[in-house]
Amino acid sequence: MAERSAQTEDIGAKEAAVAALKIIASMVGKETIGVTSVEPIDDGWLIGIEVLEQARLPRTSDVLGLYEVEIDLDGAVISYRRERRYLRAATGDDDRRAAP
Repeated sequence: MAERSAQTEDIGAKEAAVAALKIIASMVGKETIGVTSVEPIDDGWLIGIEVLEQARLPRTSDVLGLYEVEIDLDGAVISYRRERRYLRAATGDDDRRAAP
């Protein structure tokens, strides 16, 4: 990574989360539900974003996706990926069944 300017101010957790929400909404073209996690990493932030992948009726059968976005300390996207898909009604972390 190139050396950073002394005048550059690193973004904080809140700014990184807001940036990640906007990035995922524009890149995947789907409605974002919210931020599920914010974790500092060596050169930025790792943010979890929940996305409405497919709306269904009843809403408990909506398909949601969990995306991870890596953002550097300047607020630029390093990478993003969908980690998993699941039904909105799947409330437990132990329920790792993929959505149809």
